[in-house]
Amino acid sequence: MKIIDIAQETYSSLSTNKVRSGLTMLGIVIGIASVIAMVSIGNGAKASIQSSIEGLGSNLLTIIPGVVQPGRGIVSSGRGAAQTLKNDDIDVVKTIDGVMAVSPEVSSRFQVVAIGNNTNTTITGVIPDYIAVHNIEIANGSFISDANNRNIGRQAVLGATVATDLFPDQDPLGKTIRIKKVNFTVVGILVAKGGAGFSGPDDMIFVPLSTMQKILSGMDYLSMMAVSVTDKNQMAEVKDLTTNALIEKHNIVEADFSIISQEDILGTLTTVIDTFTLFLAAIASISLLVGGIGIMNMMLTTVTERTKEIGLRKAIGAKRKDINVQFLAEAVMLTFIGGFLGIVLGWLMSFIVTSTGLVATQVSFSSVLLAFGVSAGIGIVFGYYPAHRAGMLNPIDALRYE
Repeated sequence: MKIIDIAQETYSSLSTNKVRSGLTMLGIVIGIASVIAMVSIGNGAKASIQSSIEGLGSNLLTIIPGVVQPGRGIVSSGRGAAQTLKNDDIDVVKTIDGVMAVSPEVSSRFQVVAIGNNTNTTITGVIPDYIAVHNIEIANGSFISDANNRNIGRQAVLGATVATDLFPDQDPLGKTIRIKKVNFTVVGILVAKGGAGFSGPDDMIFVPLSTMQKILSGMDYLSMMAVSVTDKNQMAEVKDLTTNALIEKHNIVEADFSIISQEDILGTLTTVIDTFTLFLAAIASISLLVGGIGIMNMMLTTVTERTKEIGLRKAIGAKRKDINVQFLAEAVMLTFIGGFLGIVLGWLMSFIVTSTGLVATQVSFSSVLLAFGVSAGIGIVFGYYPAHRAGMLNPIDALRYE
């Protein structure tokens, strides 16, 4: 039997009952579309998180007090003190080879009031190096200076979101805000950075580190230190040098602090997202199994309905292989059409999710190829038995079938 004859016969058979063929393909369409949508959302979320983490700063190491242990988070270590990073540690880290800049930080949440408006946000005490380490820009005004820190100044720099919340209809520069009953003068506004992961500079207010420690929080320790490394290839080396230097400085045997790199954070989150995406795709794939069973059921019904036709074909010389190929071609055609429509629907679903602004989805070429492969596989696997059954029919019994 020629290929063109198989194609014409397949089209004729499937178009005879369009409603049944359409309903049979529906499971394949939904399954393929769901898998593509889930994978594209997962890829988009992974890219968004990667971009956010990289946006926190260039070649960043984060030193936090306490020890990070799997499943337990940050716990105290060393001599039992939960807050183990002190201002003296700043100079130790600055002297390490490969360290470009160090940003010591103290953060706490406070209620902030300005001209009738108020918001609860994170106040972070910083030094001038913060702006370079965390890769942020000033939209208007200036950042916290060394002089502000020496004088325990009452200056504040607003993130873009906080500036809008406190001063929705006017320029914040030069205005006064009140934090914990202390007045601060706004000296700068940051450029909006968008989704920047864990720090969220858009929703923060920055004040001099000395002011934060001595006036607002009363802390004589640091919440964290962000370290910018000169060369990305030196991250591991600088991390080890920093660990050894601080252990020696603290005069302890085991570290009472933790150093986390961007790669550590990104690797953990990527693993979680990949696992979650795979889980969702696996659930969506169940509809593919249901669709395959539907195709097998339809083909078995078709074989029963066309028993006399099969007997007639065999009587005039059709071979078992010809019958097998004909019915298998019909099953594969159903899944290919369903797969194509599923890809289009999956692409449309991804586009709709992107347009909502929740996450910028990424439809990968590999997922499209996988969809076509799965479609063909379902057609062959679930179409083989009905095709084989049709080919095994005895022509005499088939012609007598009522």
